Amino acid sequence: MGQDQTKQQIEKGLHLYQSNQTEKALRVWMRVLEKSADPAGRFRVLGCLITAHAEMGRYKDMLKFAVVQIDTARELEDPDFLTESYLNLARSNEKLCEFQKTISYCKTCLNMQGTTVSMQLNGQVSLSMGNAFLGLSVFQKALECFEKALRYAHNNDDKMLECRVCCSLGNFYTQIKDYEKALFFPCKAAELVNDYGKGWSLKYRAMSQYHMAVAYQKLGRLADAMDCCEESMKIALQHGDRPLQALCLLCFADIHRSRRDVQTAFPRYDSSMSIMTEIGNRLGLVQVLLGVTKCWMIQKELDKALESIEKAQELAEGLGNKLGLLKLHCLCERIYRTKEQQQELRDHVVKFHECVEEMELYCGMCGESIGEKNNQLQALPCSHFFHLKCLQTNGTRGCPNCRRLSVKPGYV
Repeated sequence: MGQDQTKQQIEKGLHLYQSNQTEKALRVWMRVLEKSADPAGRFRVLGCLITAHAEMGRYKDMLKFAVVQIDTARELEDPDFLTESYLNLARSNEKLCEFQKTISYCKTCLNMQGTTVSMQLNGQVSLSMGNAFLGLSVFQKALECFEKALRYAHNNDDKMLECRVCCSLGNFYTQIKDYEKALFFPCKAAELVNDYGKGWSLKYRAMSQYHMAVAYQKLGRLADAMDCCEESMKIALQHGDRPLQALCLLCFADIHRSRRDVQTAFPRYDSSMSIMTEIGNRLGLVQVLLGVTKCWMIQKELDKALESIEKAQELAEGLGNKLGLLKLHCLCERIYRTKEQQQELRDHVVKFHECVEEMELYCGMCGESIGEKNNQLQALPCSHFFHLKCLQTNGTRGCPNCRRLSVKPGYV
């Protein structure tokens, strides 16, 4: 298969894919991969296969094609292709919750400066790195990366990237419980879709609606949460987007749990867990098990709650997800207080405070914890964040956290 024929077949696959005929598109692209003698064409078709498998939640296949793409880029001896293939490798590992590997591959991308493509891809690299740091609960570095990605999006007038970053920022602020910002950013993403997204994939609309649903659920606006989640799920089902289906099922379950309708919540959690297991989203599984634990606690089935916590803890430790561990210690604290088991209670109180210290989840001005309840937060340029009321009351001459970190012990 020559260069022109390769190009035609890639375009044919793209047309099928955009028409929602995914399996036919995959067959066309796989044929190109087997028969094409054009390395640049092979590189491009591998990019199509990587994107398609990502959207279907076939993350192990996504990683497999990303590895082949790196070999093709090396064969072409083109630094632009190599940068793009390392980004795909980073993204594949991000989807498989291999966050340390993601960060390592992103750093490789950022070190390959000077190529024309790298300047256009730096925003996507920063976004992927931010998502990985968020998976590890390294909040300051995650926020730094998201702010960087947002600057690249603005400088390059890249509205699609801006939309994706806004969704990630919504997730960021959901985790540290500033629910006003958790809603603001996905609403901004939805505005971008409405204003610029006529030619975009519907996944951008679905993504923004899902993150709005999560924020509404946290704010107790459950009818709004249900409306947004239903719209997101409808698009996810139309497009065979398994990862988003799993997230929507989790959100539906959380909404029912908020209504204390545990019997309706449980089957949704089970369905979400089944898809999360199938696609390898271990971070999603931790979230599902947290929801299941809370349902058992509502029903006062404390031993069953502890069984769910044990499974979630194993996953969270394997991922390095510190916020998940903190939440699990908090739930254990409540359970052992109810069971009046003082030694276990003390153990989890100690571990809870160790997690808070490790993640720096406290305000450097008032010393109170961040992420315990809904609170308006404000980040300084260094990406350390504080209670908004503390900054307004005390003002700041630089960041107190940075000042503390810069103080070196003197010689005695």
